[in-house]
Amino acid sequence: MENQEMDLDEQDSTITTEDGSQKKKKVYLPGKPLKDGQELVCDESAYIMLHQAQTGSPCLSFDIIKDALGDNRENFPLTAYAVAGTQSPKVHTNSLIVMKLSNMHQIKQDEEDDESSDSDDDDDDDDNSKKPQMKWSFINHKGCVNRVRVSTYEDLVLTAAWSELGNVSVWNVTPQLREVDQPQNDSGTLPGQPLYTFTGHQSEGFGLDWSSVMPGVLASGDCKHGIHVWRPQESWTGWHVDQRPLIGHTSSVEDLQWSPNEPNVLASCSVDKSLRIWDTRSSPQDANKLAVENAHESDVNVISWNKHEPLIVSGGDDGILHIWDLRMFKEGSALATFKHHTEPVTTVEWNPVDSTVFASGGADNQIALWDLALERDDTAEEEDLKDIPPQLLFIHQGQKDIKELHWHPQLKGVILSTALSGFNIFRTISV
Repeated sequence: MENQEMDLDEQDSTITTEDGSQKKKKVYLPGKPLKDGQELVCDESAYIMLHQAQTGSPCLSFDIIKDALGDNRENFPLTAYAVAGTQSPKVHTNSLIVMKLSNMHQIKQDEEDDESSDSDDDDDDDDNSKKPQMKWSFINHKGCVNRVRVSTYEDLVLTAAWSELGNVSVWNVTPQLREVDQPQNDSGTLPGQPLYTFTGHQSEGFGLDWSSVMPGVLASGDCKHGIHVWRPQESWTGWHVDQRPLIGHTSSVEDLQWSPNEPNVLASCSVDKSLRIWDTRSSPQDANKLAVENAHESDVNVISWNKHEPLIVSGGDDGILHIWDLRMFKEGSALATFKHHTEPVTTVEWNPVDSTVFASGGADNQIALWDLALERDDTAEEEDLKDIPPQLLFIHQGQKDIKELHWHPQLKGVILSTALSGFNIFRTISV
Protein backbone atom coordinates (compact mmCIF):
# COMPACT_ATOMS: atom_id res chain seq x y z
CA MET A 1 0.00 0.00 0.00
CA GLU A 2 1.12 3.52 -0.64
CA ASN A 3 -0.21 7.01 -1.09
CA GLN A 4 -2.06 7.33 -4.38
CA GLU A 5 -1.56 10.15 -6.83
CA MET A 6 -4.83 11.13 -8.46
CA ASP A 7 -5.66 12.95 -11.68
CA LEU A 8 -7.76 15.78 -10.32
CA ASP A 9 -7.27 19.51 -10.33
CA GLU A 10 -8.93 21.62 -7.68
CA GLN A 11 -10.35 25.12 -8.04
CA ASP A 12 -8.80 28.28 -6.56
CA SER A 13 -5.33 26.90 -5.81
CA THR A 14 -1.85 27.45 -7.20
CA ILE A 15 1.21 25.43 -8.09
CA THR A 16 4.84 26.47 -7.98
CA THR A 17 6.84 25.84 -11.17
CA GLU A 18 10.53 24.94 -11.39
CA ASP A 19 11.52 28.58 -11.89
CA GLY A 20 9.72 29.57 -8.69
CA SER A 21 6.77 31.27 -10.36
CA GLN A 22 3.22 30.43 -9.41
CA LYS A 23 0.39 29.41 -11.68
CA LYS A 24 -3.23 29.23 -10.73
CA LYS A 25 -4.86 25.85 -11.15
CA LYS A 26 -8.08 25.63 -13.09
CA VAL A 27 -11.10 23.46 -12.51
CA TYR A 28 -10.76 20.26 -14.54
CA LEU A 29 -13.92 18.52 -15.66
CA PRO A 30 -13.58 14.93 -16.90
CA GLY A 31 -13.73 14.71 -20.67
CA LYS A 32 -12.27 18.16 -21.31
CA PRO A 33 -9.21 18.06 -23.59
CA LEU A 34 -5.90 19.26 -22.20
CA LYS A 35 -3.95 21.99 -23.91
CA ASP A 36 -0.27 21.64 -24.74
CA GLY A 37 1.77 21.85 -21.55
CA GLN A 38 -1.17 21.17 -19.26
CA GLU A 39 -1.16 18.20 -16.93
CA LEU A 40 -3.46 16.73 -14.31
CA VAL A 41 -2.13 16.66 -10.79
CA CYS A 42 -3.62 15.63 -7.47
CA ASP A 43 -4.49 18.40 -5.05
CA GLU A 44 -4.09 16.47 -1.82
CA SER A 45 -5.69 19.29 0.15
CA ALA A 46 -9.01 17.96 -1.18
CA TYR A 47 -8.45 14.70 0.73
CA ILE A 48 -8.20 13.85 4.39
CA MET A 49 -6.81 10.39 3.59
CA LEU A 50 -5.71 8.80 0.33
CA HIS A 51 -4.06 5.39 -0.14
CA GLN A 52 -3.86 2.66 -2.74
CA ALA A 53 -3.32 -1.11 -2.53
CA GLN A 54 -2.48 -3.87 -5.00
CA THR A 55 -3.46 -7.55 -4.84
CA GLY A 56 -1.78 -9.00 -7.93
CA SER A 57 -4.72 -10.26 -9.97
CA PRO A 58 -7.49 -7.66 -10.14
CA CYS A 59 -10.36 -7.99 -7.68
CA LEU A 60 -13.55 -6.79 -9.32
CA SER A 61 -15.72 -7.33 -6.25
CA PHE A 62 -15.15 -7.01 -2.51
CA ASP A 63 -16.99 -6.33 0.71
CA ILE A 64 -16.10 -4.75 4.02
CA ILE A 65 -16.00 -6.77 7.23
CA LYS A 66 -17.39 -5.00 10.27
CA ASP A 67 -14.95 -5.18 13.18
CA ALA A 68 -14.97 -4.78 16.95
CA LEU A 69 -12.88 -1.58 16.97
CA GLY A 70 -15.86 0.75 17.37
CA ASP A 71 -18.25 2.79 15.25
CA ASN A 72 -17.90 6.29 13.81
CA ARG A 73 -14.10 6.18 13.99
CA GLU A 74 -12.06 9.05 12.59
CA ASN A 75 -8.94 9.18 14.76
CA PHE A 76 -5.83 8.18 12.81
CA PRO A 77 -4.29 5.75 12.10
CA LEU A 78 -7.26 3.75 10.80
CA THR A 79 -7.74 0.01 10.31
CA ALA A 80 -10.15 -1.79 7.98
CA TYR A 81 -10.88 -5.41 7.10
CA ALA A 82 -12.27 -6.65 3.78
CA VAL A 83 -12.77 -9.74 1.61
CA ALA A 84 -12.14 -9.61 -2.14
CA GLY A 85 -12.29 -12.12 -4.99
CA THR A 86 -9.77 -12.32 -7.80
CA GLN A 87 -10.37 -12.45 -11.56
CA SER A 88 -7.42 -14.36 -12.97
CA PRO A 89 -7.80 -15.88 -16.47
CA LYS A 90 -6.43 -19.15 -15.08
CA VAL A 91 -9.36 -20.96 -13.44
CA HIS A 92 -7.34 -22.67 -10.72
CA THR A 93 -5.34 -19.63 -9.62
CA ASN A 94 -8.21 -17.57 -8.21
CA SER A 95 -8.68 -16.76 -4.56
CA LEU A 96 -10.77 -15.14 -1.92
CA ILE A 97 -8.49 -12.66 -0.15
CA VAL A 98 -9.12 -11.67 3.46
CA MET A 99 -7.33 -8.35 3.97
CA LYS A 100 -6.33 -6.22 6.93
CA LEU A 101 -5.45 -2.64 6.00
CA SER A 102 -3.85 -0.86 8.94
CA ASN A 103 -1.72 2.11 9.97
CA MET A 104 -3.57 4.31 7.49
CA HIS A 105 -2.68 7.91 8.30
CA GLN A 106 -4.18 11.12 7.07
CA ILE A 107 -2.48 13.17 4.41
CA LYS A 108 0.30 15.33 5.81
CA GLN A 109 -0.40 18.87 4.71
CA ASP A 110 2.57 21.12 3.88
CA GLU A 111 2.85 23.44 6.85
CA GLU A 112 5.88 25.33 8.06
CA ASP A 113 6.75 24.78 11.70
CA ASP A 114 9.32 27.32 12.83
CA GLU A 115 9.71 25.57 16.18
CA SER A 116 10.57 22.24 14.61
CA SER A 117 14.20 21.15 14.87
CA ASP A 118 13.85 17.57 13.64
CA SER A 119 16.62 16.29 11.40
CA ASP A 120 16.13 14.69 7.99
CA ASP A 121 16.82 11.29 9.56
CA ASP A 122 14.05 11.89 12.09
CA ASP A 123 11.70 12.79 9.24
CA ASP A 124 12.60 9.55 7.45
CA ASP A 125 11.93 7.52 10.59
CA ASP A 126 8.59 9.28 11.01
CA ASP A 127 7.64 8.58 7.38
CA ASN A 128 8.46 4.89 7.81
CA SER A 129 6.35 4.64 10.95
CA LYS A 130 3.41 6.09 9.06
CA LYS A 131 3.53 3.72 6.11
CA PRO A 132 0.25 1.86 5.70
CA GLN A 133 0.34 -1.90 6.08
CA MET A 134 -1.55 -4.68 4.36
CA LYS A 135 -1.84 -8.29 5.55
CA TRP A 136 -3.80 -10.95 3.77
CA SER A 137 -4.81 -14.59 3.89
CA PHE A 138 -5.93 -16.51 0.80
CA ILE A 139 -8.58 -19.16 0.22
CA ASN A 140 -8.32 -21.05 -3.06
CA HIS A 141 -11.39 -20.53 -5.24
CA LYS A 142 -12.41 -22.37 -8.40
CA GLY A 143 -13.08 -19.92 -11.19
CA CYS A 144 -13.12 -16.13 -11.27
CA VAL A 145 -15.07 -14.47 -8.47
CA ASN A 146 -17.92 -12.45 -9.96
CA ARG A 147 -19.18 -10.98 -6.71
CA VAL A 148 -18.46 -11.18 -2.98
CA ARG A 149 -20.73 -10.30 -0.04
CA VAL A 150 -20.03 -10.59 3.70
CA SER A 151 -22.27 -11.11 6.74
CA THR A 152 -22.09 -12.50 10.26
CA TYR A 153 -24.14 -15.39 11.60
CA GLU A 154 -23.80 -17.02 15.03
CA ASP A 155 -20.36 -15.45 15.63
CA LEU A 156 -19.10 -16.58 12.22
CA VAL A 157 -17.96 -14.20 9.50
CA LEU A 158 -19.52 -15.57 6.33
CA THR A 159 -18.51 -14.75 2.76
CA ALA A 160 -20.76 -15.61 -0.17
CA ALA A 161 -19.02 -15.76 -3.55
CA TRP A 162 -20.42 -16.06 -7.08
CA SER A 163 -18.17 -18.18 -9.30
CA GLU A 164 -17.95 -17.83 -13.06
CA LEU A 165 -18.50 -21.61 -13.10
CA GLY A 166 -22.14 -21.03 -12.12
CA ASN A 167 -21.97 -21.92 -8.42
CA VAL A 168 -22.52 -19.81 -5.31
CA SER A 169 -20.56 -20.86 -2.21
CA VAL A 170 -20.53 -19.66 1.39
CA TRP A 171 -17.25 -19.67 3.30
CA ASN A 172 -16.41 -19.16 6.97
CA VAL A 173 -13.52 -16.67 6.89
CA THR A 174 -13.16 -16.40 10.68
CA PRO A 175 -9.86 -18.40 10.65
CA GLN A 176 -8.44 -16.09 7.99
CA LEU A 177 -9.35 -13.04 10.08
CA ARG A 178 -7.51 -14.50 13.05
CA GLU A 179 -4.53 -15.14 10.79
CA VAL A 180 -4.24 -11.54 9.54
CA ASP A 181 -4.43 -10.29 13.13
CA GLN A 182 -1.36 -12.27 14.13
CA PRO A 183 1.63 -9.93 14.63
CA GLN A 184 4.02 -12.24 12.74
CA ASN A 185 1.63 -13.07 9.90
CA ASP A 186 3.56 -13.45 6.65
CA SER A 187 0.44 -13.68 4.50
CA GLY A 188 -0.38 -16.96 2.81
CA THR A 189 -3.02 -19.54 2.01
CA LEU A 190 -5.05 -21.33 4.64
CA PRO A 191 -6.75 -24.54 3.53
CA GLY A 192 -10.51 -24.39 3.62
CA GLN A 193 -13.69 -25.73 2.09
CA PRO A 194 -16.98 -23.89 1.65
CA LEU A 195 -19.67 -24.47 4.24
CA TYR A 196 -22.23 -24.83 1.48
CA THR A 197 -22.39 -24.64 -2.32
CA PHE A 198 -25.54 -24.14 -4.38
CA THR A 199 -25.39 -25.59 -7.87
CA GLY A 200 -29.00 -24.96 -8.88
CA HIS A 201 -28.47 -21.82 -10.94
CA GLN A 202 -28.77 -22.23 -14.70
CA SER A 203 -25.75 -20.01 -15.41
CA GLU A 204 -23.21 -17.78 -13.72
CA GLY A 205 -24.43 -14.54 -12.20
CA PHE A 206 -23.69 -11.34 -10.31
CA GLY A 207 -26.68 -10.59 -8.07
CA LEU A 208 -25.85 -11.39 -4.44
CA ASP A 209 -26.89 -9.91 -1.10
CA TRP A 210 -27.23 -10.90 2.56
CA SER A 211 -30.21 -9.63 4.53
CA SER A 212 -29.28 -7.30 7.39
CA VAL A 213 -32.69 -7.89 9.02
CA MET A 214 -32.79 -11.70 8.86
CA PRO A 215 -29.37 -13.15 9.81
CA GLY A 216 -28.12 -15.86 7.49
CA VAL A 217 -30.66 -15.17 4.72
CA LEU A 218 -29.12 -14.71 1.26
CA ALA A 219 -30.38 -14.01 -2.25
CA SER A 220 -28.52 -14.87 -5.46
CA GLY A 221 -29.43 -13.96 -9.04
CA ASP A 222 -28.06 -15.32 -12.31
CA CYS A 223 -27.70 -14.39 -15.96
CA LYS A 224 -30.70 -16.58 -16.88
CA HIS A 225 -32.97 -14.22 -14.87
CA GLY A 226 -33.32 -16.63 -11.93
CA ILE A 227 -33.35 -15.39 -8.32
CA HIS A 228 -33.05 -17.92 -5.48
CA VAL A 229 -33.56 -17.23 -1.77
CA TRP A 230 -31.41 -19.01 0.81
CA ARG A 231 -32.52 -19.60 4.41
CA PRO A 232 -30.29 -21.15 7.09
CA GLN A 233 -31.41 -24.51 8.41
CA GLU A 234 -32.32 -24.63 12.09
CA SER A 235 -29.81 -27.34 12.87
CA TRP A 236 -27.07 -25.30 11.19
CA THR A 237 -26.21 -27.94 8.63
CA GLY A 238 -26.28 -25.48 5.78
CA TRP A 239 -28.97 -23.61 3.88
CA HIS A 240 -32.29 -24.45 2.38
CA VAL A 241 -32.41 -22.91 -1.09
CA ASP A 242 -35.75 -22.80 -2.88
CA GLN A 243 -35.10 -24.52 -6.21
CA ARG A 244 -37.90 -22.48 -7.79
CA PRO A 245 -36.60 -19.08 -8.95
CA LEU A 246 -38.61 -15.93 -8.44
CA ILE A 247 -40.54 -15.19 -11.62
CA GLY A 248 -40.52 -11.73 -13.17
CA HIS A 249 -37.30 -10.75 -14.90
CA THR A 250 -36.78 -11.75 -18.52
CA SER A 251 -33.01 -11.24 -18.68
CA SER A 252 -29.88 -11.27 -16.52
CA VAL A 253 -30.26 -10.19 -12.88
CA GLU A 254 -27.44 -7.71 -12.32
CA ASP A 255 -27.89 -6.67 -8.68
CA LEU A 256 -29.94 -7.54 -5.57
CA GLN A 257 -30.62 -5.55 -2.41
CA TRP A 258 -32.56 -6.69 0.65
CA SER A 259 -34.59 -4.02 2.41
CA PRO A 260 -32.55 -2.58 5.30
CA ASN A 261 -35.69 -2.35 7.45
CA GLU A 262 -38.30 -4.90 6.38
CA PRO A 263 -37.85 -8.68 6.44
CA ASN A 264 -38.66 -10.68 3.29
CA VAL A 265 -38.58 -7.61 1.00
CA LEU A 266 -36.04 -7.73 -1.82
CA ALA A 267 -35.18 -5.36 -4.71
CA SER A 268 -33.58 -6.36 -8.00
CA CYS A 269 -32.46 -4.85 -11.30
CA SER A 270 -31.84 -6.44 -14.66
CA VAL A 271 -30.60 -6.24 -18.22
CA ASP A 272 -34.31 -6.20 -19.12
CA LYS A 273 -34.23 -2.52 -17.98
CA SER A 274 -36.56 -3.11 -15.03
CA LEU A 275 -36.51 -2.66 -11.28
CA ARG A 276 -38.56 -5.06 -9.17
CA ILE A 277 -39.64 -5.32 -5.53
CA TRP A 278 -40.33 -8.81 -4.18
CA ASP A 279 -42.11 -10.24 -1.15
CA THR A 280 -40.23 -13.49 -0.65
CA ARG A 281 -42.95 -14.94 1.62
CA SER A 282 -45.14 -15.39 -1.46
CA SER A 283 -44.82 -18.19 -3.99
CA PRO A 284 -42.20 -17.58 -6.71
CA GLN A 285 -44.84 -16.73 -9.33
CA ASP A 286 -46.59 -14.23 -7.03
CA ALA A 287 -43.58 -12.69 -5.25
CA ASN A 288 -43.08 -9.74 -7.63
CA LYS A 289 -45.22 -7.02 -6.01
CA LEU A 290 -43.95 -3.82 -7.67
CA ALA A 291 -42.06 -3.11 -10.88
CA VAL A 292 -40.83 -0.30 -13.09
CA GLU A 293 -40.49 -1.94 -16.49
CA ASN A 294 -38.39 0.71 -18.25
CA ALA A 295 -36.41 2.17 -15.38
CA HIS A 296 -33.45 2.94 -17.69
CA GLU A 297 -32.88 3.21 -21.41
CA SER A 298 -30.65 0.12 -21.32
CA ASP A 299 -29.27 -2.43 -18.83
CA VAL A 300 -29.75 -1.56 -15.16
CA ASN A 301 -26.46 -2.57 -13.56
CA VAL A 302 -26.61 -1.61 -9.88
CA ILE A 303 -28.97 -0.50 -7.13
CA SER A 304 -28.61 0.64 -3.52
CA TRP A 305 -31.34 0.85 -0.87
CA ASN A 306 -31.17 3.84 1.48
CA LYS A 307 -30.92 2.71 5.10
CA HIS A 308 -32.88 5.67 6.50
CA GLU A 309 -35.33 6.79 3.81
CA PRO A 310 -37.60 4.86 1.38
CA LEU A 311 -35.26 5.57 -1.53
CA ILE A 312 -33.42 3.40 -4.04
CA VAL A 313 -30.71 4.70 -6.38
CA SER A 314 -30.06 2.87 -9.64
CA GLY A 315 -27.32 3.12 -12.26
CA GLY A 316 -27.26 1.76 -15.79
CA ASP A 317 -25.38 1.28 -19.01
CA ASP A 318 -26.85 4.62 -20.11
CA GLY A 319 -24.60 6.37 -17.59
CA ILE A 320 -27.68 7.70 -15.79
CA LEU A 321 -28.46 7.67 -12.06
CA HIS A 322 -32.10 7.58 -10.98
CA ILE A 323 -33.45 8.14 -7.47
CA TRP A 324 -36.68 6.20 -6.79
CA ASP A 325 -39.11 6.97 -3.98
CA LEU A 326 -40.73 3.68 -2.98
CA ARG A 327 -43.85 5.54 -1.88
CA MET A 328 -44.37 6.52 -5.54
CA PHE A 329 -42.89 3.41 -7.14
CA LYS A 330 -46.14 2.42 -8.86
CA GLU A 331 -46.11 5.63 -10.88
CA GLY A 332 -42.84 4.57 -12.48
CA SER A 333 -41.31 8.05 -12.40
CA ALA A 334 -37.94 8.76 -10.82
CA LEU A 335 -37.77 11.29 -8.01
CA ALA A 336 -34.51 12.67 -9.44
CA THR A 337 -32.22 11.95 -12.38
CA PHE A 338 -28.51 12.73 -12.77
CA LYS A 339 -26.49 12.47 -15.96
CA HIS A 340 -22.81 12.90 -15.27
CA HIS A 341 -21.06 9.60 -16.03
CA THR A 342 -20.06 9.24 -19.68
CA GLU A 343 -19.84 5.44 -19.58
CA PRO A 344 -21.88 2.71 -17.83
CA VAL A 345 -22.42 3.10 -14.10
CA THR A 346 -20.91 0.02 -12.45
CA THR A 347 -21.32 0.75 -8.73
CA VAL A 348 -23.47 2.90 -6.46
CA GLU A 349 -24.02 3.07 -2.71
CA TRP A 350 -25.72 5.34 -0.18
CA ASN A 351 -23.71 6.73 2.71
CA PRO A 352 -24.56 4.56 5.74
CA VAL A 353 -25.06 7.58 8.02
CA ASP A 354 -26.11 10.56 5.90
CA SER A 355 -29.34 9.73 4.08
CA THR A 356 -28.86 12.41 1.40
CA VAL A 357 -25.34 11.40 0.33
CA PHE A 358 -24.36 8.61 -2.07
CA ALA A 359 -21.42 7.67 -4.28
CA SER A 360 -21.34 6.30 -7.81
CA GLY A 361 -18.59 4.92 -10.02
CA GLY A 362 -18.31 3.83 -13.60
CA ALA A 363 -16.36 2.68 -16.61
CA ASP A 364 -15.43 6.34 -17.23
CA ASN A 365 -12.83 5.99 -14.42
CA GLN A 366 -14.70 8.33 -12.10
CA ILE A 367 -16.14 8.08 -8.62
CA ALA A 368 -18.68 10.83 -7.97
CA LEU A 369 -19.96 11.92 -4.56
CA TRP A 370 -23.49 13.33 -4.47
CA ASP A 371 -25.62 15.18 -1.93
CA LEU A 372 -29.34 15.46 -2.63
CA ALA A 373 -29.65 18.26 -0.08
CA LEU A 374 -27.66 20.72 -2.19
CA GLU A 375 -29.35 23.31 -4.41
CA ARG A 376 -28.04 25.44 -7.22
CA ASP A 377 -26.62 28.86 -6.37
CA ASP A 378 -26.58 30.61 -9.74
CA THR A 379 -24.88 33.72 -8.39
CA ALA A 380 -21.84 31.80 -7.20
CA GLU A 381 -21.11 29.53 -10.14
CA GLU A 382 -18.61 30.05 -12.91
CA GLU A 383 -19.84 29.81 -16.47
CA ASP A 384 -18.12 26.49 -17.25
CA LEU A 385 -19.84 24.85 -14.26
CA LYS A 386 -23.39 25.71 -15.32
CA ASP A 387 -24.02 22.22 -16.69
CA ILE A 388 -22.75 20.44 -13.60
CA PRO A 389 -25.51 19.13 -11.30
CA PRO A 390 -25.46 21.17 -8.07
CA GLN A 391 -25.74 17.92 -6.11
CA LEU A 392 -22.33 16.78 -7.38
CA LEU A 393 -19.95 17.18 -4.44
CA PHE A 394 -16.69 15.67 -5.62
CA ILE A 395 -15.04 13.74 -8.46
CA HIS A 396 -12.35 11.20 -7.58
CA GLN A 397 -10.11 9.86 -10.34
CA GLY A 398 -6.97 7.82 -10.80
CA GLN A 399 -8.33 4.29 -11.10
CA LYS A 400 -8.86 2.47 -14.37
CA ASP A 401 -12.23 0.82 -15.06
CA ILE A 402 -13.88 1.16 -11.64
CA LYS A 403 -15.94 -1.88 -10.65
CA GLU A 404 -17.16 -1.51 -7.09
CA LEU A 405 -17.13 0.89 -4.13
CA HIS A 406 -18.30 0.70 -0.54
CA TRP A 407 -18.55 3.24 2.24
CA HIS A 408 -16.92 1.84 5.36
CA PRO A 409 -19.78 1.52 7.88
CA GLN A 410 -17.51 2.30 10.85
CA LEU A 411 -14.94 4.77 9.47
CA LYS A 412 -16.46 8.21 9.04
CA GLY A 413 -16.56 9.30 5.40
CA VAL A 414 -14.13 6.58 4.20
CA ILE A 415 -14.67 4.91 0.82
CA LEU A 416 -12.95 1.78 -0.49
CA SER A 417 -13.06 1.16 -4.23
CA THR A 418 -11.68 -1.47 -6.58
CA ALA A 419 -10.82 -1.34 -10.27
CA LEU A 420 -8.63 -3.08 -12.81
CA SER A 421 -5.78 -0.92 -11.51
CA GLY A 422 -6.21 -1.89 -7.84
CA PHE A 423 -7.80 -0.54 -4.66
CA ASN A 424 -8.18 3.00 -3.36
CA ILE A 425 -8.98 3.91 0.23
CA PHE A 426 -9.83 7.56 0.73
CA ARG A 427 -11.78 10.22 2.55
CA THR A 428 -12.46 13.61 1.00
CA ILE A 429 -12.97 16.95 2.72
CA SER A 430 -16.51 17.10 1.30
CA VAL A 431 -18.06 14.33 3.42
